[in-house]
Amino acid sequence: AGLSLAAALGTYDKSFPDFYRALVHGGEESGALPTVLQHLADYLDARQALKQKTGLALLYPILVTVVAIMIVTGLLVYVVPQVVGVFQQSRQSLPLLTRALIGLSDFLRATWPYLVALIVGGAVAARMALRRDATRRRWHVLLLRMPWLGPLIRGTNTSRFASTLAILVGGGVPLLSALNSGARVMTNMVMREAIERAIERVREGSSLARALGETRVFPPLLVHLVASGEASGKLEQMLERAARLETQALERRLAVFLTLLEPVMILVMGGIVLMIVLAILLPIIEINQLVR
Repeated sequence: AGLSLAAALGTYDKSFPDFYRALVHGGEESGALPTVLQHLADYLDARQALKQKTGLALLYPILVTVVAIMIVTGLLVYVVPQVVGVFQQSRQSLPLLTRALIGLSDFLRATWPYLVALIVGGAVAARMALRRDATRRRWHVLLLRMPWLGPLIRGTNTSRFASTLAILVGGGVPLLSALNSGARVMTNMVMREAIERAIERVREGSSLARALGETRVFPPLLVHLVASGEASGKLEQMLERAARLETQALERRLAVFLTLLEPVMILVMGGIVLMIVLAILLPIIEINQLVR
């Protein structure tokens, strides 16, 4: 019907994200669409492989968490009241841990519909609030400052930005147009605004490495490799190397995170079950001592 390929893909934005459409648009503008699509296919294959690897690694922790929550909830709502009710009939003073467990069990049984409604309502309210740019920006700033999650988000966006820029620069797209397309693929508003400021500095005559360094958002590795690429005339190769190194660093962080996650979850869930067992056993021990 006369639309460009990028515009036609834009009519199906749920199937083709901004990242995909931005690269296609850059390839059409530069006349290097076959090269851009080939690089895009390779990048999507690598990204899908990383996503599958991460999903398989998260499957076991998620399964353990769901089962543990179901078991603990069943103990608190059904088992604990029936067992502890026997001790209450003896009219003996119960230990503090047992009384706290009884109070928590009574609270959950009395308020669980309100808690479910509160969780659902909070999720809906948060989703609506994140549609506002100001709220979403504050949330993105908070995410970047988190100890574990911040480096993961920064590394993911940096790898995506470097890959996009390498594909477009290698396809003959002018640097400013490539940077504009690179800004569109960023999922974090803070990093996207940093690229937009860098674009202004490049338009004023600054080098790309200096413009990126002044934002103080991107990892120093990217800035150094970009500077090396600009000095040697091999910007595409340096950007590809930066994307590869950031992806490898991201995989290492995920591996460390998942390695630590499993034992931490087991310890936390084991501690919760231990507290419940102690709350039930302490009155039994006291009754045996009284009988003796």
